Amino acid sequence: MNEQPGLILPDWNAPDTVGAFITTREQGPSEGPFAHFNTAAHVGDDETMVALCRQRLSRRIGDERPLLWLDQQHGVRVLQAYQSPPPPADASVAFDTRYACVVQSADCLPVLFCDRRGTRVGVAHAGWRGLAGGVLEATVAALECPSEELMAWLGPAISNAQFEVGREVLDAFVSVQPEAETAFEFSPYRLNHYMADLYRLARLRLEALGVQSIGGGHFCTASDQRFYSYRRDHGVTGRMASVIWLRG
Repeated sequence: MNEQPGLILPDWNAPDTVGAFITTREQGPSEGPFAHFNTAAHVGDDETMVALCRQRLSRRIGDERPLLWLDQQHGVRVLQAYQSPPPPADASVAFDTRYACVVQSADCLPVLFCDRRGTRVGVAHAGWRGLAGGVLEATVAALECPSEELMAWLGPAISNAQFEVGREVLDAFVSVQPEAETAFEFSPYRLNHYMADLYRLARLRLEALGVQSIGGGHFCTASDQRFYSYRRDHGVTGRMASVIWLRG
């Protein structure tokens, strides 16, 4: 994993034509529970502070292209063209330099994609509902590329040590993919609850699709203070941004 102040850079040997980073909360103008680099306009932060963070985000890409923000719904819709204002979707892909793809997260799993030739990129917001529903499958399909030619990188998300869920979550995965049961352990805290491993669940889905190059997955947003965490902060918090684009 590579790091710069306020940024995490995926360590996935992507082609030079691919740019990508994930923001942290470490440096920026936002205050209070949203300190310091909140990119989300829907969480109650001051609109001026959010705008400043988004301007800084755009400058880090290094050109004037727009960012494709999404109205995330924990669903499986994937955008394949730029739209504004943000439409309901939880993933996007790009085959050219007209825009950068972005998802926001604060415990849910962001998954970055590119092909080995560096001609297409994408990103998915994979909370447990979207992951169980098939957002990774939908994103891979939208990339219109043989799965073995794709690379995926798993960004900061809540770890299994912090992610307690009910039986309905286990059932949602196991009913589709029986081997997903290996991503759940009995909770030491409550009866009939489980500790869920989002990273393993994502890897199982990607491997079943034929994606062979899968990196990342070494974080915990709930225990690492560099990150926003919806669960740790009781729902009052900002969002990180996971950004990927094709360089001109």
